Amino acid sequence: MRTPSNRLSLLYIFLSINCKNYGGFIVKSILLIHTGGTISMQVQADTGAVVPAENNPLILEGEKLKQFANIIEIEAFNLPSPHITPKEMFKLKQIIEQYMREQTIDGVVITHGTDTLEETAYFLDLTLNTSIPVVITGAMRSSNEIGSDGLYNLVSAIKVACSEEAQDKGVLVVLNDEIHTAENVTKTHASNVSTFQSPQYGPIGFISKSIVHFHHTPLHRTVLPIEEISQRVALFKVYAGMEPDLLAASIQLGYSGIVLEGLGQGNVPPSLTPIIDEILKKEIPIVIVSRCFNGIAQDVYGYLGGGKGLKDLGVMFANGLNGQKARLALLVALHNTNPRDAMSKIFSV
Repeated sequence: MRTPSNRLSLLYIFLSINCKNYGGFIVKSILLIHTGGTISMQVQADTGAVVPAENNPLILEGEKLKQFANIIEIEAFNLPSPHITPKEMFKLKQIIEQYMREQTIDGVVITHGTDTLEETAYFLDLTLNTSIPVVITGAMRSSNEIGSDGLYNLVSAIKVACSEEAQDKGVLVVLNDEIHTAENVTKTHASNVSTFQSPQYGPIGFISKSIVHFHHTPLHRTVLPIEEISQRVALFKVYAGMEPDLLAASIQLGYSGIVLEGLGQGNVPPSLTPIIDEILKKEIPIVIVSRCFNGIAQDVYGYLGGGKGLKDLGVMFANGLNGQKARLALLVALHNTNPRDAMSKIFSV
């Protein structure tokens, strides 16, 4: 049985291999930010419920890590990831930028709940203008469960953040020995430890024992500076016979944009075309993605409600993004100093 000291010895080996040079130990300074999530939760013995721990157990591990690595550790908040909103994401952006201004840091690791991890990762990927590695990790099993994957994933994330090869690759998501881009990764299983996958694209690298290996490099990355986050963007999954009143209500409620997870390659029922036209004439942007797990939205079909007609009305297409990420992309673009230009950089207009 591995004791905590055994695990920490293993952690030391992992870190020292990736974060030292021949003249001494640590040459990398890693900012470790805790935000909560399953990785810091515990199972209650009496109820079996997984709940936030009174004291984040990762903090104890982090304190011990400081004797092995130059880790600057903070707890931004301790929230289950369904409680995370764009305001918390923006706060993380501000924290990282502050530390980059005031201290010399070589990389950032964020621990986060897995339910909205991909959204926080993509938000930061869109808004952080930095070349240093920013890595987000989490766990599918709480800290006191048998087979907990939290400490292992944290080690892997720190190894990637220490890697020279991880620079200039945007925000990365590291779990289960795999390295994914924030833009492509998504949670695919409710409970399996291999839940994070990048449909169509796959991971861009992996961790094997002491090796951090990248086999792909992202071709491009769009960064959109923003100074606040206040507007709202609605997200709807399109379905057969969908009623137009849902879209109308979102505008009446003051939403600044809409993302539709369209049918197939980006189509909608004909009942939606009049309200879509009406909304676009109010200069409220609408973005369409495919609700399919693979493939992209394109203006292919010419029937009423088809992609060609939607594009003619002014609907934008988010090629390769899922609905939740397209929502964040539109939200960020709306807060940029030049929203139209920002949208043209992300979406097919």
